[in-house]
Amino acid sequence: RGFESLLVPEHSHIPASRATPWPGGGELPREYWNTYDPFVSLAFAAAATSKLKVGTGVCLLAQRDTISTAKSVASLDRLSGGRFILGLGGGWNKEEMAHHGTDYQTRFARLGEQVQAMKCLWTEEAAEFHGAYVDFGPSWAEPKPVQQPHPPIYLGGDSDYTLRRVVDYCDGWMPIARPGFDAADGMARLQRIAGEAGRDLSTLAVSVFAAPPDKGALAAYAELGIARALLPLPSLPRDQALATLDKYTALL
Repeated sequence: RGFESLLVPEHSHIPASRATPWPGGGELPREYWNTYDPFVSLAFAAAATSKLKVGTGVCLLAQRDTISTAKSVASLDRLSGGRFILGLGGGWNKEEMAHHGTDYQTRFARLGEQVQAMKCLWTEEAAEFHGAYVDFGPSWAEPKPVQQPHPPIYLGGDSDYTLRRVVDYCDGWMPIARPGFDAADGMARLQRIAGEAGRDLSTLAVSVFAAPPDKGALAAYAELGIARALLPLPSLPRDQALATLDKYTALL
């Protein structure tokens, strides 16, 4: 059908007793806890295709072990021939994080260290990292990713804090097209923050998550310099899912 990529979300589990409200409002859909492990499911997708890029939208890195996740990313990138995209997010479910031993208030500080540590594991022969949340001595870790220096790293979120993190240690930004999302404002803020940090905006790619399947909206995204629009594909029976993809092909 001509689609460029497939990205899947992640939740390890959803605690049944939950105080954190769902950002989408209302009751949390069952699909939030009825999901495959992203690296396992993406390995199946990569094995069944030859050109399709596969990625996470998003991986909840702060809830994961750093070294194990670096291994999963490198393995999938190599086995797919360099087709992996690493989308990351800080997460929103405080109870889910707590079960992993992750503190909500410090999740982004942890995530930032994890990204830097994984870059060391992917690019250095004998990698080491010493931080407040990640700490390991000189270590060998192979395979290395096919993509150099590593697979592209995107970060979700929409605040200026997020955009500073994107500019600081990521290759791209992955905002969600929630009601009220202003793509032009977001791109202007990204350009301003990148300029303040002395980073060329052309080195940052933008993918809009849950983009509206509307030609006018997608054309406006393209005009703003947004590189990728991730269209939502609901959890549907096979025939209905394929019919949805058929409708989306008119947008390509």
